[in-house]
Amino acid sequence: SFEKAAIAIFIAGTLDGLDGRVARMTNTQSAFGTEYDSLSDVIAFGVAPATLAYSWSLATLGKFGWMVSFIFVACAALRLARFNTQIDVADKSFFTGLSSPVAAGLVASLIWVGFDLKIENFYFTVMLVISVLLAALLMVSNIPFYSFKDIGTKGRVPFSMMLAMISVFVFIFIDPPKILLLMSVIYVVSGPVIVYRKKMG
Repeated sequence: SFEKAAIAIFIAGTLDGLDGRVARMTNTQSAFGTEYDSLSDVIAFGVAPATLAYSWSLATLGKFGWMVSFIFVACAALRLARFNTQIDVADKSFFTGLSSPVAAGLVASLIWVGFDLKIENFYFTVMLVISVLLAALLMVSNIPFYSFKDIGTKGRVPFSMMLAMISVFVFIFIDPPKILLLMSVIYVVSGPVIVYRKKMG
């Protein structure tokens, strides 16, 4: 059930964005929770999207398809391990490397679009390979990506921000697979753009 699997990955990403906030709000954060969260992240945003990609079309490439899927899982695990070692010293406003939920979202949304449009050909498989490898490499890169973690930390969330968030959800429901893919691509591109602007500035 490729569509349901892709949706499940996005649900996992939404919950992953909330669990830390809930733990802090209820004062229930712990070292065990941090490690358990990382383990669930490796499964939800490493193993799950890699398995989905392999089942959708990478299996047709034989051992090469298996290798591409494995690279994604390995990079997701390395990215999360690095995140845990830098959690106390890193700038909270930016992630170092592409976050694993977004990387998983990029892969899942591309497959969801392929399923929705019934695209099953060699060119789509090549596109998927490129997307999986690109997402994997960006996860272990040093490129900064905005984390959105500073929103709502300095008091009340502005009404305009709440209105923007509601608008985003409405926009997504117009055509979920295509809009989520577009949002994932825009976020992936934002990291290199930040680096370019810093170098030019």
